[in-house]
Amino acid sequence: MFIRVNHPTVYDRIMTCTVIVGGFFGDEGKGKIVAHIAHADEPTIIARGGVGPNAGHTVQVGEKEYGVRMVPSGFVYPDARLCIGAGVLVDPRVLAREVDVLGVKGRIFVDRRCGIIEEKHIAADKASVHLSQKIGSTGTGCGPANADRVMRVGRLAQDLPELKEYLIDVPVEVNTAIDNDEVVLLEGTQGFGISLYYGSYPYVTSKDTSASQIAADIGVGPTGIDDVVVVFKAYPTRVGEGPFSTEMSHEQSGELGIQEFGTVTHRERRIGCWDGKMARYSAMINGCTQVAITGIDKVDKACFGVTDYEKLTPKALDFLRAAEDDINRPITLISTGPELSQIIDLRDEF
Repeated sequence: MFIRVNHPTVYDRIMTCTVIVGGFFGDEGKGKIVAHIAHADEPTIIARGGVGPNAGHTVQVGEKEYGVRMVPSGFVYPDARLCIGAGVLVDPRVLAREVDVLGVKGRIFVDRRCGIIEEKHIAADKASVHLSQKIGSTGTGCGPANADRVMRVGRLAQDLPELKEYLIDVPVEVNTAIDNDEVVLLEGTQGFGISLYYGSYPYVTSKDTSASQIAADIGVGPTGIDDVVVVFKAYPTRVGEGPFSTEMSHEQSGELGIQEFGTVTHRERRIGCWDGKMARYSAMINGCTQVAITGIDKVDKACFGVTDYEKLTPKALDFLRAAEDDINRPITLISTGPELSQIIDLRDEF
């Protein structure tokens, strides 16, 4: 028999915790979406899940462009504490460089249980013909480091003196904030299409990338999540090898004026057309509640920089209606350019 006592339940709290993940093959513009939501919603904590420094997020603020691989891309919102969850691999060299360049010392924290990428992992990654040539690995050591973690021989953040000043119990910090009705953002990396479980195996990354995994990486249970924003690119892109059913030719992408390069590898990205079937499947597995669409200015150049929904062109609106029908979830964020202010936010209407 259970006796009801006066403890708070999940139903007593305000909805405050949002997960943001990529819906295609990565490079969807998650960094910009995280940064925008951070400035709009004023979270006390922004926590990063995902694989590790093999994913880069680009955030442009005015004339300045930042490419980050370890620090959460929401760092541009200065009032949030920044956390790296236990499921994330940490390269201490990359972390130290970003902390210094971005000036985030004192507000960036690492879970003591994070796996560590060592030089031997990077060497093994680059030396593997299977990983570097067949799979198209980024060469950052993530696969070999995750293999060591699975075999229980890898070192953890708590084993390194140089990380001592950053170490905390991230789940305690994040869940305490959630219980106190503070706004928390959980930031994913990579994209659904390269999930170890749900992506185009074997051309995938070394772990799952779905929203459930991001929450687990940070230590938040299913009842702690209130919203899942899945980010889709109007013209999806893919770096490296693997199937890409809607890929267009170099000539076609050139005619559209689309040419992009990876944040980490600087390899040219493959460009594809909108994939409604994949978007719907991705939204289902991620538990999508809201959709962000980036690159609408690639659909119609006249939409570049527009911040008013009423000023979108008929061509752009037709695309958004079709995409919303495909995904069967509301599109609440529409990016119209790379800069942080170039966005339409419709979340208050839903």
